[in-house]
Amino acid sequence: MSVTIKGISSMATRQILAELCDAYQKKSGRAVAIESVGGVDAARRVRAGEPFDIVVLAEDAMKQLEADGFLKAGSRAGVARSGMAVAIREGARRPDLASGESLKAAVLAAKSIGYSTGPSGTHVINLLKAWGIEQVVSERLIKARPGIPVGVLVARGEAELGFQQLSEFLDVPGIEIAGPLPADVQSVTLFACGVCASATNEAGAREFISYLTSAETEAAKRRQGMEPARPDHAG
Repeated sequence: MSVTIKGISSMATRQILAELCDAYQKKSGRAVAIESVGGVDAARRVRAGEPFDIVVLAEDAMKQLEADGFLKAGSRAGVARSGMAVAIREGARRPDLASGESLKAAVLAAKSIGYSTGPSGTHVINLLKAWGIEQVVSERLIKARPGIPVGVLVARGEAELGFQQLSEFLDVPGIEIAGPLPADVQSVTLFACGVCASATNEAGAREFISYLTSAETEAAKRRQGMEPARPDHAG
């Protein structure tokens, strides 16, 4: 019996990795178990030396892990690109997402705004600063706890507007996706994978990475609200 390939990822890639782990096991007979948690927590655990074979996080975090020696040198590779979207509670009035200016107006009109701890949350805060309204809406901002999808806050009625990766909204009941962020303020995050320096199954991890980055996974990535990473997005 082959040894299970163990990994850790951020919540943004939870759905696509679940689908691809299952497909890979059926294809190869090799089991893959990936734990999905908040991205900051995932990086912390990799740095603590937990015995993971593979890690999947936003590219910026992966670059830093590699630079600090927590990934096998040269093993980093792009997996998928993920754009941001806006979610509303099911049945609620849809905001105008035609442009950055109309989105700004929707944010100013919203009673509560949900955002995440990950790259999408950073982008939201930077947008508010660029628009000069960060202080105006500061008391209306609701930051989701690590590992909690923003969509959950929206479904509960705690956030009137929710901002996060499109992929993280797809399986949340009780919400509607109002649409992607307008092109002039959109932010696309590249998610990458790599072999952990602490890997006990390096060969298995490298084989799974080859599968994750192959053309046969492209349709699944699109089904989960992402785009395949371009070939040049690699370590």
